[in-house]
Amino acid sequence: MERVDVAVVGGGPAGSSAGRAAAERGADTVVLEKGVPRSDREELGPDSTDAAGMLDYWLDIMGLDPAVLPEGVILQELDRADFYGPTEHLSLTETTGSANYDRLGFTFQRARFDDWLRDRAETAGADYRVGHSVLDVESTVGADEHRHRLQLQSGEELEAEYLILADGPQRRVTIDALDQFLPDATAADRLSPPKVNHIAYQEHRRFPEAAFDPNSIKFWWGWMPGETAYPWVFPNDDHVARVGLTMPIGLDIADFDRSAYRLLDADDDSIPNGGTYVRRLLDALYGDEYDIDADFPLVTDRGKSDGTETYPISSTKPIESPVRAGIAVAGGAMGGTSAFHEGGDHIAVATGQLAGRLAATDGLDGYNEAWQAAVGDEVLRNIVFADLVADYEPADWDRAFRIANRLREPTRVGWTLRAGVGGLKLAAAYKWRKRRFRRGGYVQLRSEEYVV
Repeated sequence: MERVDVAVVGGGPAGSSAGRAAAERGADTVVLEKGVPRSDREELGPDSTDAAGMLDYWLDIMGLDPAVLPEGVILQELDRADFYGPTEHLSLTETTGSANYDRLGFTFQRARFDDWLRDRAETAGADYRVGHSVLDVESTVGADEHRHRLQLQSGEELEAEYLILADGPQRRVTIDALDQFLPDATAADRLSPPKVNHIAYQEHRRFPEAAFDPNSIKFWWGWMPGETAYPWVFPNDDHVARVGLTMPIGLDIADFDRSAYRLLDADDDSIPNGGTYVRRLLDALYGDEYDIDADFPLVTDRGKSDGTETYPISSTKPIESPVRAGIAVAGGAMGGTSAFHEGGDHIAVATGQLAGRLAATDGLDGYNEAWQAAVGDEVLRNIVFADLVADYEPADWDRAFRIANRLREPTRVGWTLRAGVGGLKLAAAYKWRKRRFRRGGYVQLRSEEYVV
């Protein structure tokens, strides 16, 4: 049986980053990626994808200088983000105000980004194996050691001292691997994708020049039902944009007032599918001026399949890892990448780097504290916002955007007067939730719950 120091399950941003970090520190490291075909990639690669936008301060979280990215990864530099309620509009031109990158961010080609991360892992010495699905993990933990036997689909077995689970929000391997250490086998209840994930859908559409806004990412809140459900437009290259949406799984249209949402029709007998939502969004925005089919054609040589993509997004609170067993969970598998559905590559890369470095240096016992120190503020902010808007209806989004615009007005009047009573209530609600989740309160599965 083959034996290695570190085995990484999953070859996406978290897995590749973990493999690189471990190999750079001398660990014999293998990254196991099942590999899926994509129309925009020549080789098999990771299945995970997203709307592929990067904000300025996310680069700092990853420790990434965009100047090192190869040509073709960055598609469009961004100067602002536009948020639309049913009637109100909010435009933001900065995030934290302290990032090193001098633009709001950029959109990028996710498959090329994944390939670049893989190349870096392999250059560092990691053995990145594509087409190697992990069927089962059996862990043995003693007083002074831990071993993990991985059963591969090929029939081969691999043994590792340390195991990093980075199989994304589908968690096909993570759930069973963690249940070894949970006396009531609750990993599936807490992390089951159909229960805790959102689903996302997007299309690659070529826009008319007059309708293409190259430097803005756009979001529409309160246009479709569901907790943190919204459509978007992300500009890419050559007047092509990704038009998509995210929404919870398993919504029942009977729970919503069809007349309240711009993208619902009175005769809908179920929640529309992604393609229907995208078409309705384009019709609502441009249908009076353009022929959508002729003027916004689908670009079929992009995306996973003929210009379209469907993928899961982790929308649960994060978990800690059973580090005493020599296991770390990183990225989407741990649930920390997209609590507010802004995207999660930065969290995936950061947690993967930490897991790989600590595993290679026999310091994995400190992983839970390390990732919370590194990205805890970001995770907390996203979770608090998601909790704050969980019950928002369309009118609530308009109210929030009105308050935000008042706070940004150039006036000497104090912010409390400009915001009014509504602003005070909104600020109080945010602060109360933040206090509730502070000191790691955003973690839903703690290390002491594992029996190791």
